[in-house]
Amino acid sequence: MKKHSARVAPLSACNSPVLTLTKVEGEERPRDPPGPAEAPAPAGAEAGGRAGRRCWRCSRARLRKTFWGVAVVLCVCSSWAGATQLAKLTFGKFDAPFTLTWFATNWNCLFFPLYYAGHVCKSAEKQSVKQRYRECCRLFGDNGLTLKVFVTKAAPFGVLWTLTNYLYLHAIKTINTTDASVLFCCNRAFVFLLSWIVLRDRFMGVRIVAAILAIAGIVMMTYADGFHSHSVIGIALVVGSASMSALYKVLFKLLLGSAKFGEAALFLSVLGVFNVLFITCIPVILYFTKVEYWSSFDAIPWGNLCGFSVLLLTFNIVLNFGIAVTYPTLMSLGIVLSVPVNAVVDHYTSKIVFNEVRVIAIIIIGLGFLLLLLPEEWDVWLIKLLTRLRVRRKEEAAEGGADLGLGPQSKSRRARPSFAR
Repeated sequence: MKKHSARVAPLSACNSPVLTLTKVEGEERPRDPPGPAEAPAPAGAEAGGRAGRRCWRCSRARLRKTFWGVAVVLCVCSSWAGATQLAKLTFGKFDAPFTLTWFATNWNCLFFPLYYAGHVCKSAEKQSVKQRYRECCRLFGDNGLTLKVFVTKAAPFGVLWTLTNYLYLHAIKTINTTDASVLFCCNRAFVFLLSWIVLRDRFMGVRIVAAILAIAGIVMMTYADGFHSHSVIGIALVVGSASMSALYKVLFKLLLGSAKFGEAALFLSVLGVFNVLFITCIPVILYFTKVEYWSSFDAIPWGNLCGFSVLLLTFNIVLNFGIAVTYPTLMSLGIVLSVPVNAVVDHYTSKIVFNEVRVIAIIIIGLGFLLLLLPEEWDVWLIKLLTRLRVRRKEEAAEGGADLGLGPQSKSRRARPSFAR
C-alpha cells in the first residue's frame, strides 16, 4: 500500500505561520458500509443520489476541518500569548532571558518521542523506534544523520533558533508584550522578501505592498514612544528576532526542502540535542560572569520556567503538526489574534498608552500580515468570481426584461401546467 503523507517545514520556536506545505496526496476516505438490498432505482435518480452523497461527504469533511481549524486557532493564540505573558512575568523574578531560552529549547528533545507515541497509537503498520528513526533520517540525505551533516545542516539552524528566541525574550524586558507580538508578525514579510531574492519565488505585487506596510508599521511603532526612547532598543531586538526567524525558514527550504511529519519531529529533536551539547556552556559563563546571575537555585521560579516551556512546546507542536487536521491559513490567524489578547492583558497589568500612532501601527502591520496570507492564485480566483457575478447579473436582467415584455396575462398562462399530450 502506498503511504500518503503531508510535508511541512519545521518552524522556529517564535515562528509565525507554517512555512511550506508541498501537498497532501490522495487522501483515503472510509467507504460506506454495505446496506440492505434495495430495489433498483432509475439511472437519473441513482446519479442524483450519488451526487448528493458526494456533496454531503464533502461538506461534512469541510465542516470537520473548519471545526478543527477553530480549535487550532484558539490553541495557537492562547499558547503564544500565554508564553509571552508568562515570560514577561518571569523576568520580574528571574532576569535571565538567555537561560530561559536555553531551558525552553531543551524541551525540543521531546518532539520525536511524542511523534513516535502518536505513530504507535494511530498507525496500522507499527515500526520500531530504530526503523522509524532511520526512515526519518532521510531528510538529511542518503547517509542519514552523520557528524558532518549535524555540524553543517543542524548546527546553523540551532544557532538561528536560539537567536530568534533570545532576541524576542530580551525585547520583552524592554517593551510591552503587545508591541513585541505585533512586531514579530513582520517576519512573514521578511520571509517573502528573502524568498523572492534567494529562492527566486514568484513576484507578487500584493506581497510587496504587505512588506511596505510592515516596514511602515515598524517606523510608526518606533515613533509612538519617540525615536530617542529606550523602546527603540526593544523594537530593534524584535525586528532582529523576526529576521532570524525568516532566515531560518528560507535556509531550511534552500538546504533541506520540505519534511514529512516524522522528519520534522526528528529535526526539532536534533535542535534540542544541539542545544544541550553546545549551548549549555553559555548560561554557565553568563552565571559566573554575573551577566545573568541568581542568588540560589531555590530562588528560581521553576513553575514559571516549566510553564513557559510547556506553552512554547505546545505552540510549536500545534503550529508544525496542526496542518494535518486543518488549513494552514487558519493556523496563521492564531498569531494575529494573539495581539489583541496581549493588548487586553497589557491594558490591565501595565502602563501601556494606546495612542493614535500605536493603534495605527498595529492595524497596518496586521493588515500586511493578512495580505501575506492570500494564496498565489488569489487574483485568478477574484477575476473568476467577478466574472460569475457579472454573468449572473446579465442573466437576471435578461429574465426580468423578458417577464416585463410578456405581461401578467402571459405569465399566468405560462404558469398553468398543461396535461395535453
